[in-house]
Amino acid sequence: MEMKRLNSGRLRAAGYERGTRTLRVELDDGSAVEYSGVGEEVWRRLAQSGSAWSFYRDAIEEEFAGRRVAQPREARANPLDELFGKD
Repeated sequence: MEMKRLNSGRLRAAGYERGTRTLRVELDDGSAVEYSGVGEEVWRRLAQSGSAWSFYRDAIEEEFAGRRVAQPREARANPLDELFGKD
């Protein structure tokens, strides 16, 4: 699935598979969620939206059942913490 880069709210990327009507969204924490049964018009509107995060929250997250396909990234230690301490 080809992903389109987004930088809106927590969205970082989204992609759509026409044959299976599957929408995949990737969030800023590294997690990914797939939604099945999403029409092409909904995908087009998300991809072209000036505020994709708001559209996603209102028209996708609340309307379709999602399935998490990637877990959030583990919090990684900052290599500078060893030099300067961690607060």
